[in-house]
Amino acid sequence: MAEPPSSTLQSFPKFTELNDLVNEKVGGKILYATDDWFAVAENLLKSEDPVFKVGEFTKYGKWMDGWETRRKRIPGHDWCIIELGVPGLISGIDVDTSFFTGNYSPRVSIQAAILSTVAVESIPKRKSKMGTATTMLMSDQIQKLKSEEWKELVPITPLKPGYKTSCHNFFEVHSTERWTHIRLNMYPDGGIARLRVFGRSIPNWSKIGKNAIIDLVALENGGTCIGYSNVHFGHARNLIQPGKAETMADGWETARKPDRPAILEADDEGILQVPGDDWCVFRLGHPGIVTKVIIDTNHFKGNYPDSCQIEACNITEEEEEETMKEMSGGPWKILLPPKKLYAHQEHEFGRQNITNCGVVNYVRLTMAPDGGISRMRLFGYIKDADDSEGPVFSGLAENEEISENNGPKPKKRKTAE
Repeated sequence: MAEPPSSTLQSFPKFTELNDLVNEKVGGKILYATDDWFAVAENLLKSEDPVFKVGEFTKYGKWMDGWETRRKRIPGHDWCIIELGVPGLISGIDVDTSFFTGNYSPRVSIQAAILSTVAVESIPKRKSKMGTATTMLMSDQIQKLKSEEWKELVPITPLKPGYKTSCHNFFEVHSTERWTHIRLNMYPDGGIARLRVFGRSIPNWSKIGKNAIIDLVALENGGTCIGYSNVHFGHARNLIQPGKAETMADGWETARKPDRPAILEADDEGILQVPGDDWCVFRLGHPGIVTKVIIDTNHFKGNYPDSCQIEACNITEEEEEETMKEMSGGPWKILLPPKKLYAHQEHEFGRQNITNCGVVNYVRLTMAPDGGISRMRLFGYIKDADDSEGPVFSGLAENEEISENNGPKPKKRKTAE
């Protein structure tokens, strides 16, 4: 029988609601590691939670779902260099030691840097393989990077063992700089299951043309989820992840409403007339004018919402908190009126469906009555927050193909200088 959330488990700080800038799905990559004996460093960046396999061993030792180095018998300590999937502002870090109980790393520190493409290319090419360690040649090459001198985000701090009540080691980061790479130090050796680096992507807007069409809410373009009504099965921030959702777990899914009517009825347009809804709010990566909306229910076949609508507004960050307190009325304008949704399908809504709201920087997606959506895309022009002038829906022929920039593909992502 399933158990309700236990009060003895750890509470998660607010920064964990932000995007994970380093997981493999957004392009995070291990560039260098001193040792990969029991388990390779790439496991740190898996998006799935760590698992434990009872009685499973490899020829190097116990199979572990994380990064685990051998017991150190030489001077020094183990460390690795990680490229963020998207460069950005780091607000907090979770060093997860799940299932590493007698073999977790006792202490950790984290540093950060902004590396140029030339600097990244100087890093020796990595071969991710269990039972291996860095060579003398690779060690000499990496020393030229002087990563031990990078900015310290987390000082040397003890970790807790990987039991359910202690596995998450949270570190709030007070930095206002944009970072591209981090260095994770283990003192002196041991295991870490996952590394989560929470924050907000900061693109190089100077490289994006003023009239370019981009996904204004995409994670890689700086979009951030700032609130929601329910995330029982899947977090709302998944809506703005790169690419198509891989499973239902990779989308936003809410619990079924217990007060739903015994018999459902629909209006003339086929939209169910049921009380209640679920919502989530996003701060756009850049203010803009939305010209196309995509709502994707990929994988949601027996649990997709009946309908959805999108509202938008243009407010300052100082007004954000007050707006979130009052979810009815206020500055919100209808961007996309209620639309019927269907199972396992990408729904595209063009200019004929979208209301001209001018320049907006916040959106609220509402689905009725509940269910799951895998992705939301809001394509439009980037504009200054106080610039309400065109182009709104002008400058494009009805059948013209627009250039959609939804950010670089994770596996092909290049380092921002």
